[in-house]
Amino acid sequence: MSSSEAGEPIRVLIVDDHPLWRDAVARDLSEAGYEVVGTAGDGAEAVRLAAETKPNVVVLDLQMPRLSGVEVTARVVRAHPQIRVLVLSASGEQNDVLEAVKAGATGYLVKSASREELLEAVRSVANGDPVFTPGLAGLVLGEYRRLAGSASGGAAPRLTERETEILRLVAKGLSYKQIAERLVLSHRTVQNHVQNVLNKLQLHSRVELVRYAIKQGLDEDE
Repeated sequence: MSSSEAGEPIRVLIVDDHPLWRDAVARDLSEAGYEVVGTAGDGAEAVRLAAETKPNVVVLDLQMPRLSGVEVTARVVRAHPQIRVLVLSASGEQNDVLEAVKAGATGYLVKSASREELLEAVRSVANGDPVFTPGLAGLVLGEYRRLAGSASGGAAPRLTERETEILRLVAKGLSYKQIAERLVLSHRTVQNHVQNVLNKLQLHSRVELVRYAIKQGLDEDE
């Protein structure tokens, strides 16, 4: 259930400066079958351990000593593009969420999220699917839309109706599994459509795809 596509447990590095919280998250993930490869109590240690342990996912608090969570995210993603970052923060402030996503985070949960939400988020982020605590996705999408402004007013590459529909759902923060269920398609079919969209838009990752969709305002309800 918590295994990667290769059948091996998802490897997770947990970063938080509160020992009790850090240990609780590690325990929850371990009990669910994830492999906790390390824990860190400050940002500099997190960057070092990420390089040493090569986790699939870094679960990271934003408020950290020595290096902020945003800086850790930027450094880890830049040095190890295959590592995904899931921010787990007490803050639901729009600026914090936006800065984390801009730095390269694939997901953002507030600490009030349930154990089940955390477990599912780690699994989704490991697969490259963007995940946001309900309510935060709208903040991020709206802000990116404002930042895009008139710069996104140019004609977009021509997508099919199905591709646009899937891109719209990606922009709303749905995982590929959720999109497949909503559109009554197989997970593989959704992946194929997304790959076609990436090729047409000359993008290289799902995160870039989300950012493009946001800039085009595709998260808006019709």
